[in-house]
Amino acid sequence: MSRDWWIDEGDFAGAEHLDAAYVAGYEAKAQFDPTDDIVALEALGMGPGSTVVDLGAGTGVFAFAAAATGADVFAVDVSPAMTAVMRQRCRDEDIDNVTVTEAGLLSYEHEGPLADFVFSRNALHQLPDFWKVIALRRVAALIKPGATFRLRDLAYDLEPDAVEATIDDWLANAWSDPTTGYVAEDLAEHLRTEYSTFTWLLEPMLERVGFEILDRTPPPTLYPCYTLRRQSHHVQLSPAGGGAASQSRRAASRSPG
Repeated sequence: MSRDWWIDEGDFAGAEHLDAAYVAGYEAKAQFDPTDDIVALEALGMGPGSTVVDLGAGTGVFAFAAAATGADVFAVDVSPAMTAVMRQRCRDEDIDNVTVTEAGLLSYEHEGPLADFVFSRNALHQLPDFWKVIALRRVAALIKPGATFRLRDLAYDLEPDAVEATIDDWLANAWSDPTTGYVAEDLAEHLRTEYSTFTWLLEPMLERVGFEILDRTPPPTLYPCYTLRRQSHHVQLSPAGGGAASQSRRAASRSPG
């Protein structure tokens, strides 16, 4: 069947995430500390013998922290600049339990046994809602029934009549230094060009593709974190994984590579 209608995720990644100069300062700007996620997932059994897939891994902050628990980690990102950083770290630190793959939520093809854990942070919002559903169904297909999906993303836990006041407040309280956080211009650009959705649209998507929402913590207005369990019913994708292979940009390598 023709997949001419399938999108190329590189077109939706955000130009800055493909820019090596921007990526060099990405960790300082994002200020992401994966400690809470690692603790939560270790409590659910992540560790030696576990298979973990990090979708939208960026420069690998979570992926390398997960690898330090002894898990085998598949770090997936659509940006060549991001994957280059991860591969270099694998070489520099002789890390052999992180596999780096250049692909996205719609194009990653997982090989081997189904994953025990999937983690994704700030990747789903790059896709319009139609494609979010397709992407989430693909996540459900690569994880074991009963296994855990930890999802962090920018989503709006708002009623429609609260949108303008909330967004105005969000922008007014943004960082002032663009090297150490997201300034108002960054947030406004996100609103104009990316696809964060409302939680009351996202949560039915998650349930529809086969996830049970176990927890949503903390409950902020703009940045929820979900702990999800893959339900027992089977999700099967087409042999092509649902996406055009020519668009996958897949370049997997077991480090050091």
